[in-house]
Amino acid sequence: MMWRDHLTEIIVFTTLFLLVSVMGFVAARWRAPRDMAHLDEWGLGGRSFGGWITWFLVGGDLYTAYTFVAVPALVFGAGAMGFFAVPYTIVIYPMVFLVLCRLWSVSHRHGFVTPADFVRSRFDSPVLALVVAVTGIVATMPYIALQLVGIEAVLKTMGVTGESALARHLPIIIAFAILAAYTYQSGLRAPALIAFVKDTLIYVVILVAVLWLPQKLGGWGSIFDAAEAKFQATAQNPNDGILLNANNQLQYVTLAFGSALALFLYPHSITGVLASRNRDVIKRNMSALPAYSLVLGLIALLGYMAIAAGVKPLPGSTPGSADANTVVPVLFDQQFPDWFAGVAYAAIGIGALVPAAIMSIAAANLFTRNIYKEYLKRDASPAQEANVSKITSLVVKVGAVACIVFLDPQFSIDLQLIGGVIILQTLPAVALGLYTRWFHRGALIAGWAAGMGLGMWMLYQIPNPATKRAHFGGSAFPLGDFGFDTKKTIYVGIVAVLVNLLVAALVTLALRAAKVDAGRDGTTPDDYFADEGDPRVTPGPARDADAAPEPVA
Repeated sequence: MMWRDHLTEIIVFTTLFLLVSVMGFVAARWRAPRDMAHLDEWGLGGRSFGGWITWFLVGGDLYTAYTFVAVPALVFGAGAMGFFAVPYTIVIYPMVFLVLCRLWSVSHRHGFVTPADFVRSRFDSPVLALVVAVTGIVATMPYIALQLVGIEAVLKTMGVTGESALARHLPIIIAFAILAAYTYQSGLRAPALIAFVKDTLIYVVILVAVLWLPQKLGGWGSIFDAAEAKFQATAQNPNDGILLNANNQLQYVTLAFGSALALFLYPHSITGVLASRNRDVIKRNMSALPAYSLVLGLIALLGYMAIAAGVKPLPGSTPGSADANTVVPVLFDQQFPDWFAGVAYAAIGIGALVPAAIMSIAAANLFTRNIYKEYLKRDASPAQEANVSKITSLVVKVGAVACIVFLDPQFSIDLQLIGGVIILQTLPAVALGLYTRWFHRGALIAGWAAGMGLGMWMLYQIPNPATKRAHFGGSAFPLGDFGFDTKKTIYVGIVAVLVNLLVAALVTLALRAAKVDAGRDGTTPDDYFADEGDPRVTPGPARDADAAPEPVA
């Protein structure tokens, strides 16, 4: 059996995986929560995380297992286009440096747990809040499923997945069952504690790889020469290569910028920020988090190293296909001792647990606050809210596992591209809403509908030749389909959000001219500058009366 050839790797991987699982259960007693039966404690860690914890938590949340395997796999297959992830994770931090401080302050002042809570109070619109909440949940679900893709790539490389559906997915089901158990018990404290181990392992593995592999492969010159030779020899896609050409530059720029705008609109990104202790923690983290982008750039170069090493991806789930996500695991399996490959696999596996836990918590908080409490049980107690959120987080994880078990994983990867387009449509209400209330609440809903409709139509028109799928095969839309005489493509999300903003602006003017009621702003200008120790804030679970936005007179 193939797994016997990887016994050392399996032992190292399993040992480290069990270690972090124990840490996940212990995390319930970490930092002495006053009352875990409260969303402030279970879902936001008591809003008490300092600089180091927040840095590891947010970094572990944004740089996921899927990033670890998918970015170098894209570089391996398409070349320079795969590096779009590096600039977008650099430009985003200056952009959100002040935006997130405002969101933290108003959330701290009012006890908001989700971005939809803020929208509910800011625009006096439960319908708009519902739209933002559902959008966040839908965009997050495939992201959670994709963490399983990273684990599956590692398990497949170690030979522990069988031929039958049950044998192939049983290890993943067990891993997520353990994740579900300690997340249910410990809430956000579990991924916060595990993030220390996850990020340390990733830093060690990547630094060793970029120092060791170039020496084995003949130096960086040989690595880039091998990559260039591959792309010149295969005319499969004229846009592939180690340099961008005229046709894919616009796609690269718009994809990087659109992805940057979307990154901190995802509910799990905001959850890590709202768990911070004060505004200074956020400012320091937005200044320091680009260090992860340096590591991301090194991770991307593993794709070129795999080309130079002659790596062949393992077979995919359909006959004749290749699983590109196995490129990095196979590279480590071939080039490193078994024990170190086991450490690298553990870094990828644990790297899936941290973001998956935070994402499931964020989605559960959205459902609890903005659907359950708003529409099903308005008088829900804090303990009831926490219980509903715990149960919902389990349902979300089961749904993520179902996506991998019953769908082709490649389809889940395409869903992630759709997720970025979807979450971008909340930008006017959430991000711009932090600075202005000029947009009418009805116009924001109209803009969302227009942007979402156009985005889905554009995505539906895009085929994927590699998977033989006629629709939803990517996010690069040909400008020729808009009547332009060009071979250039553009990121769907940018076009959709621009239409969203245009419609929201025009409908706002129309509704204001018709004197349609815009509701009352439930926030004040001072709320956006509140900080730790603000006398207007009752700390922790005692803040039950202000824990969720109520109807405004």
